[in-house]
Amino acid sequence: MYDIIIIGAGVSGAAIAREISRYDLKVCVLERGADLCAGTSKANSAIIHAGHDAKPGTLKAKFNVEGNAMMDDLARDLDIPFRRNGSLVICTDPENREGLEVLLERGRENGVPGLRIISGDEARAMEPNLSEKVTAALYAPTGGIVCPFELNIAMAENAAMNGVEFFFNADVKDIERDEEGIFSVVCGNVTYQAKCVVNAAGVFADEIHNMVCPDKLHITPRKGEYCLHDKEVGGFVSHTIFQLPTKAGKGILVTPTIHGNLLTGPTSVSIEDKEDTATTAEGLAEVIEKANLSVTKLPMRKVITSFAGLRAHEDGGDFIVGESKSVPGFFDCAGIESPGLTSSPALGVYLAKLLKEKLKAAQKENWIGTRKGILNPTELSIEERNELIRRNPAYGRIICRCESVTEGEILDAIHRPLGARTLDGIKQRTRAGMGRCQAGFCSPKVMEILHRELGLSYEEINKNDSGSYIVAESTRR
Repeated sequence: MYDIIIIGAGVSGAAIAREISRYDLKVCVLERGADLCAGTSKANSAIIHAGHDAKPGTLKAKFNVEGNAMMDDLARDLDIPFRRNGSLVICTDPENREGLEVLLERGRENGVPGLRIISGDEARAMEPNLSEKVTAALYAPTGGIVCPFELNIAMAENAAMNGVEFFFNADVKDIERDEEGIFSVVCGNVTYQAKCVVNAAGVFADEIHNMVCPDKLHITPRKGEYCLHDKEVGGFVSHTIFQLPTKAGKGILVTPTIHGNLLTGPTSVSIEDKEDTATTAEGLAEVIEKANLSVTKLPMRKVITSFAGLRAHEDGGDFIVGESKSVPGFFDCAGIESPGLTSSPALGVYLAKLLKEKLKAAQKENWIGTRKGILNPTELSIEERNELIRRNPAYGRIICRCESVTEGEILDAIHRPLGARTLDGIKQRTRAGMGRCQAGFCSPKVMEILHRELGLSYEEINKNDSGSYIVAESTRR
């Protein structure tokens, strides 16, 4: 029996869990995947939006600007990388300059600081690889970049440090509410009970909502495909380059990543299958074609991988956040598409406040608001690194050559709160496998460490979700 059950351990669910952990409540998180950050939160643009795109008066506008303003303090407290690299929305047709004026006015109305329109020449002075066709751009200095995995995982770890329980491979099949207002949430053979339920289930949030509420939601998955380029060309641009947005989204962007790669994408295609994250030849061709409208000589020969993510587009086009009017105690955090990553800290604060007031909860006296990330030896001086290796030789054994990830970092990823249990879990926490060879060298070594540290047979080790085995059977005993 819990006070609150949160469904979904993506960035929204983790943010809510962290904020509600401030209060004297018994809370758990149910995640259908095998780890944190298993859905929309793991495959997106990794952008902290300034807030000039959302229509004034919408929840997207409100939580975007609030979340953006929180990011510096949050990154410091949770020990995650974040940089305000600024963004440019470019115009390549003088007749469309009015679109920049609309965004400028919208941003000012939303409360975005520092916005201004600059000429094409000014934009190229900031970004020499911009297309010669760029005639003007909207500059937003508060735009930023972050690692979505690290943000998601850090908030969840901090929540766990403060007593929130997490259950994985917990696929919700049914929810019922009895006459006393207690919810029973059924996951296979296990039933969890709570006074309140928070629906943060991403593309599945409509299904969760519709189990309980008479007013129905409908979420359409929108697939976005991306190309990730090698760190060798990570400095191709320094700002995030957007194109003027359309009804389908913000267009194809070109951006550096917080870890030094170059990222292009995404497409925007409505699909029916909520688990279809396959890339397509057509989608990747569109990414390449449209990205080349923004910049010149895009280094496509330096692409090291491609991927696709799904965005949860609700028919109304805005976030759905708050307590159901028809089912007391049931709270939605649904339709969280872009700018959901940016908005997540503010969504967490907002929903935690509603839940605290609903349950009349007192604030904890011993709440822990900080968390230390995985130590990265490459950030140390030579003297400090040598001393670290002397004390713990595991930090002197390189497992992932491309990203220079050591065994010490992987051991930390496994044994910390909500530790990694899969290859992708290790990758998201340490970047082992994210480099040029895309885990071609380090996968067997990571599997060996998982086998040794967790007592898993090689046949039991998954890439990500349960059933994604790497090894079918042993051929030698």
